[in-house]
Amino acid sequence: MHKIQGIGAGFVPDNFNSAVVDEIIQVENEHAYQTTRDLAKSEGLLAGISSGAAVYAASQIARRPESSNKVIVVLLPDTGERYLSVEGLFPEQ
Repeated sequence: MHKIQGIGAGFVPDNFNSAVVDEIIQVENEHAYQTTRDLAKSEGLLAGISSGAAVYAASQIARRPESSNKVIVVLLPDTGERYLSVEGLFPEQ
């Protein structure tokens, strides 16, 4: 079961247009969590878990040979402010 709010809600919104989607990449919870922590630690971005998932998916695309010398744009859909109380997401170091 996923722990990423807003992803995999079990329904397709009416405004979703699959004709403009090239690919859907599934991201494991821990990859999203770790990427969220990495964004905070290395980039100083307090992003949310959905943003961590988006960045992780983009990093997977960036590793593909056909992505070499390409510009990849990622939109970060949430802030980490509401996740500060999620146990284990932002451990004190």
